[in-house]
Amino acid sequence: MTETPASSSFRLAYVPGVTPSKWARVWSERLPETRLELVLVQADAGGPVLRAGDADAGLVRLPVDKDQLHAIPLYTETTVVVMPKDHRLAEAPEVALAELAEELVLHPQDDVLGWPEQPPGQAAKDRPQTTKDAVELVAAGIGVVLVPQSLARLHHRRDLTYRPVPEGEAPQSQVALAWLRDRDSELVEEMIGIVRGRTVNSSRGATATAAANQAPKRQQARPQPQKQQRQQKPAARGGKPASRRGKPGRRG
Repeated sequence: MTETPASSSFRLAYVPGVTPSKWARVWSERLPETRLELVLVQADAGGPVLRAGDADAGLVRLPVDKDQLHAIPLYTETTVVVMPKDHRLAEAPEVALAELAEELVLHPQDDVLGWPEQPPGQAAKDRPQTTKDAVELVAAGIGVVLVPQSLARLHHRRDLTYRPVPEGEAPQSQVALAWLRDRDSELVEEMIGIVRGRTVNSSRGATATAAANQAPKRQQARPQPQKQQRQQKPAARGGKPASRRGKPGRRG
């Protein structure tokens, strides 16, 4: 059994739409002695939180500052259009951007899709402050909004629905595990292994695994020569003379 790093807790930041529960469950099974603290941060606050040292790692949306942060991409989300259930496009299996040319398309200030310019469609006079605000406007019958599918689910309402945009037509949000370049640790390696789906025997990096396994191996190797010497000495003293004493007895 490998040893786990000694630490009281590990702080994992995550942005809206990301669901860390499956990874948190694996963490609690593998490292029961180290509490995992989940810290919800604003969509654009993942990098600043890590740079400030307020979290050990974070599930954030790309891009990040690669000069300061390591980032491992995990998955790419489908982009969807959120609209009222009675919208003319609500029954379509997917919605091409060309279909939104005459629609009022809201562009929240915390947009995570990173449109190179303006989203397609007609622009509103004012941009909603948050994606949640934009969804509430859509529910009030004011326009539609393009978001990653996880955010559509997060802000789901009974009177709204969403439909995917054909792949390649719209920017997509990519979620990654990120941490400071100068803060690598065994616990960070553990989290990397968990989000990558490694087994318990390979969840750590090479350095962490070696550190956990070297000490037990050295302890087992030292006593072996002593055991061999004790076994050989009795055989040299008693084994051969016993056979010689037995031969004269058989002749008589």
